[in-house]
Amino acid sequence: MTTTVPTEAAVRPSSPGTASGPRRRPGRIRRIGLPYLLLLPALLLELLVHLVPMVIGMVMSFKELTQFYIRDWTTAPWNGLDNYSVSVDFDAPVGAALLHSFLVTVAFTLLSVALCWLIGTAAAIFMQDTFRGRGLLRALFLVPYALPVYTAVITWVFMFQHDNGLVNHVLHDQLGLTDKPSFWLIGDNSFVALLTVSVWKGWPFAFLIVMAGLQNIPKELYEAASLDGAGLWQQIRRITLPSLRPVNQVLVLVLFLWTFNDFNTPYVLFGKTAPEAADLISVHIYQASFVTWNFGTGSAMSVLLLLFLLVVTGVYLVITSRGRRTADV
Repeated sequence: MTTTVPTEAAVRPSSPGTASGPRRRPGRIRRIGLPYLLLLPALLLELLVHLVPMVIGMVMSFKELTQFYIRDWTTAPWNGLDNYSVSVDFDAPVGAALLHSFLVTVAFTLLSVALCWLIGTAAAIFMQDTFRGRGLLRALFLVPYALPVYTAVITWVFMFQHDNGLVNHVLHDQLGLTDKPSFWLIGDNSFVALLTVSVWKGWPFAFLIVMAGLQNIPKELYEAASLDGAGLWQQIRRITLPSLRPVNQVLVLVLFLWTFNDFNTPYVLFGKTAPEAADLISVHIYQASFVTWNFGTGSAMSVLLLLFLLVVTGVYLVITSRGRRTADV
């Protein structure tokens, strides 16, 4: 009969530093919790910078907060849903003005996003071909996006001047396209001026994103299509646009949110009071809050704007996700 003598390694108790099943758990927990620990400073800053003011603004929307309570807004009387009812009463002056501003913003956003995407995509496709000076031209295309907003917009303010602006000088004095110099910063032309500045400032971002997306399309697809007799437009329609669909879905959403909430461009272009034709909702809410000193109504308008953007974003994501699943099937 053979007797097995336990070896020293078998009977030796495991030391504290020896890795064993139960003792691996603290290390695994530390590894899992490390990313959250690293994200904690950013989450705290996000909470302080965005979430806390957002909650305070929602609370203010239920209060009758005017200049008389601005010293201590917590003492303002509770107003319930009156601020919201005033904002959506389109038969009253406040609601009618808000509806007009909303419609102007929708038209402005749709045109600006469409033109930014169209110009940016066309420029990115054109820049795919190799030619002398392509790098310099790419850098020049990105200048409007790289400039600070104030610097870019204030330059257009001088260009849109009635008497000595460059726009009237070219259109009226040199080309003779207008009978007399136009007023671009007041009246109906203010919408065209605002749209021009927004597109000029926003299309380089679309150009940059689309150009990055084009790098992931294999060149062999274009070569095979060219051998099959496909022209430029057929290659763009059958290869480029379908391949860029995920990029374009994110790009259009980002451009929509940025343009709809844009405050800096109209504020620098027109000042505190924008013309009626270019009365974007961001400036309109600013006027309702800081010009008329009715912070309760202005907060209610901001909450309504937030709800609208959340609904539009949700619907857009649902539609695009369904379209992506259908294309994959």
